Amino acid sequence: MKNSIILQDLSVEELQELIGTSVKKSVAELQKELESKKFTEELLSRDETCEFLKIDSSTLWSWTNKGKVRAYGIGSRRYYKRSELLECLTLLKK
Repeated sequence: MKNSIILQDLSVEELQELIGTSVKKSVAELQKELESKKFTEELLSRDETCEFLKIDSSTLWSWTNKGKVRAYGIGSRRYYKRSELLECLTLLKK
């Protein structure tokens, strides 16, 4: 039996330590996942988006009008979600 625990051989303190270690590990993994999502949900300005994709602003304007990338706006300002930009990338066959 792999990864099995026989509880009758464990003291209360050992069981508490085992559970605590497992919970700490799970919390650390969740924190890493949340931090990575914060980074990918970052909003980029037009200039930042052009720099990120290494394209000209006229290309970004064209792609936005064609629906290839989504823009979000407040007034005359336009923003792009980093996560959506990454999703727009397609794998090219060699």
